[in-house]
Amino acid sequence: MVEDIDLTEEIQGDAGPAPNLGTILVIEDDPRMQKVLRRIFTEQHYTVAVAGDGKTGLDLFRSERPLAVVLDLVLPNISGRELCQTFKGISSETSVIVLSAISEVVDKVLLLELGADDYVTKPFSPRELTARVQAAIRRQRKVLSPAVHRFGECEIDFKRMTVWRSGNPVVLTAHEFKLLKFFIENSEHVLTRDVLLNEVWGYNFYPTTRTVDNQILKLRQKLETDPANPKHLLTIYGAGYKFVP
Repeated sequence: MVEDIDLTEEIQGDAGPAPNLGTILVIEDDPRMQKVLRRIFTEQHYTVAVAGDGKTGLDLFRSERPLAVVLDLVLPNISGRELCQTFKGISSETSVIVLSAISEVVDKVLLLELGADDYVTKPFSPRELTARVQAAIRRQRKVLSPAVHRFGECEIDFKRMTVWRSGNPVVLTAHEFKLLKFFIENSEHVLTRDVLLNEVWGYNFYPTTRTVDNQILKLRQKLETDPANPKHLLTIYGAGYKFVP
């Protein structure tokens, strides 16, 4: 029996064409759930590869090299537990998010021990699932950053919380530092407004996406040589924002 999932929850984003953010592999044997998951991730600008059994899932994992796998536990041919361990053996940097109706703590602990990056229990919120998948992808990409960063005419020292532009000091608020640091840690990656709200403002705190736009506008005014034509804090129409050093 497939759980009733509320598909009326809006996934925010601008209208219009957007760049593809990569491939999500969904391994789920229920056709209705496959359709639900395909819609959720397609609306977030991912390509979605779908497998209905373990063997097909393994073949697609090897051929598609996805950013992340959304994996059911109960599958024909090869179990989700076995697949999880196999995936991590092939590519430890690929995020694996288990999506299952099995909610016992022992199963969650076992999956995490086998290498799963997260565990979401059915029924689920589309917003929560996408937030967890995106967070898992970012954790895999994230590397330790130096304290001082330079781009354009700017020099930012996060340890001392100081900013210089063209040799002159620039005053940033603590929250502007936090937003800028997140952009730098995810350089060259497109970040949706929902991602920025989740990671910078906090998952449980949702003002409006306009809050993100206003904060980025202020950063541009302080850091860009020509705020009206930014070179570093770029708008990716239909998707979100991207920082380019």
